[in-house]
Amino acid sequence: MKLSLIDWLVVAGYFVFMLGVGMFFRKRASASTDDFFVSGRQVSWWLAGTSMVATTFAADTPLAVTGLVATQGIAGNWFWWSLLFSGMMTVFFFARLWRRSEVITDVEFVELRYSGKAAAFLRGFRSVYFGILMNCVIIGWVNLAMEKILGLSLGISKGWAVVILFGIIAITSLYAYMSGLWGVLWTDLFQFVLMMSMVILLAYVAVEAVGGMGAMMQKLAVVDAARKAQYGGSGSILSFIPDLHSPWMPILAFGVYLGVNWWANWYPGAEPGGGGFVAQRIFCAKDEKHSLWATLWFNIAHYALRPWPWILTALASVILYPHLADPEVGYIKVWIDYLPAAFRGLMLAGFLAAYMSTIATQLNWGSSYIVNDLYRRFMALNKSQEHYVRVSKVVTAFIAVIGAVVSLLMQEVTGGWELIMGIGAGTGAVYLLRWYWWRINAWSEVSSMTAALLVTVALAIWKPFAGSSAIIFAKSILVTVAITTAVWLIVTLLTAPEPDSKLLAFYRKVRPDVSGWKRVAALAPEVQPTRDSWYNLLDWLLGCLMVYMALFGIGKLLLGSPEIGLIFLAVGAASGFAIYWDFSRRGWEKLSGKV
Repeated sequence: MKLSLIDWLVVAGYFVFMLGVGMFFRKRASASTDDFFVSGRQVSWWLAGTSMVATTFAADTPLAVTGLVATQGIAGNWFWWSLLFSGMMTVFFFARLWRRSEVITDVEFVELRYSGKAAAFLRGFRSVYFGILMNCVIIGWVNLAMEKILGLSLGISKGWAVVILFGIIAITSLYAYMSGLWGVLWTDLFQFVLMMSMVILLAYVAVEAVGGMGAMMQKLAVVDAARKAQYGGSGSILSFIPDLHSPWMPILAFGVYLGVNWWANWYPGAEPGGGGFVAQRIFCAKDEKHSLWATLWFNIAHYALRPWPWILTALASVILYPHLADPEVGYIKVWIDYLPAAFRGLMLAGFLAAYMSTIATQLNWGSSYIVNDLYRRFMALNKSQEHYVRVSKVVTAFIAVIGAVVSLLMQEVTGGWELIMGIGAGTGAVYLLRWYWWRINAWSEVSSMTAALLVTVALAIWKPFAGSSAIIFAKSILVTVAITTAVWLIVTLLTAPEPDSKLLAFYRKVRPDVSGWKRVAALAPEVQPTRDSWYNLLDWLLGCLMVYMALFGIGKLLLGSPEIGLIFLAVGAASGFAIYWDFSRRGWEKLSGKV
């Protein structure tokens, strides 16, 4: 693809703007680690929530969605659509609890909830496990996607793509280094608007390239017939829900996505109970009300508003490039071959925006673990705030380099997704229950994380399952979750509970629902018991219904079923109104920290 001088000026202007934001927030972010990592806890819901959306809008996501649609149809997106169940649990069950904890990282939470050497070990272990191991895998697959984009769009070898990528990482590290979370939040907002505008434009161009929506539907029917002749079964690439005998998506995989994935597995942006960069955005919110609205807006935008431009482009790529060895690159080829020349530079800037948004968050989030939960906790106590901020900037650069190296070892984006989900399989139940059941202890978490990692490695070496990648993934998840759950339950019951003093301190500060804390609550009669689990459960169900109806309603409108689409959207709107009515009835002042 040939870029004009104007295209290059657009890209250069984008980089200058990013560095300008870093310079603007440099002084504010350097005041303290609170300012560097959680923006002084002064962020409004719309900015915190949009930053969550932008972080998950990485350069890898359109490519991965294209690969899923090409191999498994629209229903293949249930791989990540199913995680809405977990995201909505964070909104209604956990966001307010996280905000009340007033920690800087979700790893610091460990010593708020647990005590003694086990808690200290777990905090250090998690800081390295998530801050370096998991974080660098995430950065690696995002880098891999960007390498593909640069290689195809600029017509250069992977080696040169890696060289350019290191330069982009250096710029990203620089503004993340200078501005901390303040700069990340505001650049995320700009990056989200830019990339969303460009993917909508590309979707329109892609559909027009195959002759319009009507022609695309007819041509996809031919694709369906060819797939059925080759693989058997029934169903369609356009189905939102896979047919029982679908050649596109095995029913076992679909069952695992709906019944297991969302609550059992750790995955960035959809951690059971919240965590990672989502928790970081919750910590930076002004109060409990802003934390709830931020996570709600994130889930609406992430699952209902963003997917269809990606999916439409992916469907068009199936028609335009039916025999790609790597179907993920179909998205890039549509951009290169069909986007008007005047917009190619903007599209490249848009991909850079999506990439840099994710990388900046991962660098800031990962360094927060290493500095706050490893270095300051175990290596350098009682140093000045300036000292910790300086170390944070060095660690940011270190993680950037390690993540870039990891990308050289990866082959495909969806493989990275599956690896992360496998490593975190079975740990989710502990992350949910530690808030609502006093009996969970530090060894519950240690044993779950260790078991999940060991089983995942064993299955990768042993390779006991055969079949399609989706079938192998589903069986691996079921086995990992079963073994991990059995291990942590046994360990929990065989080890001593946390001391009453620690449980009381946690209960008084966070005020979880009293149902699973009755023994502890009896020791703290001065704390007004919280009894909102049933209302939260209802709002969770309504929230899931709202987003899925919006998702499917928009899809039906776009794919030629306007009547059904409008009905779905009406049901979604009614669900949203019911949620608003419930919290209005309960009293919004309770969500602003006023009790």
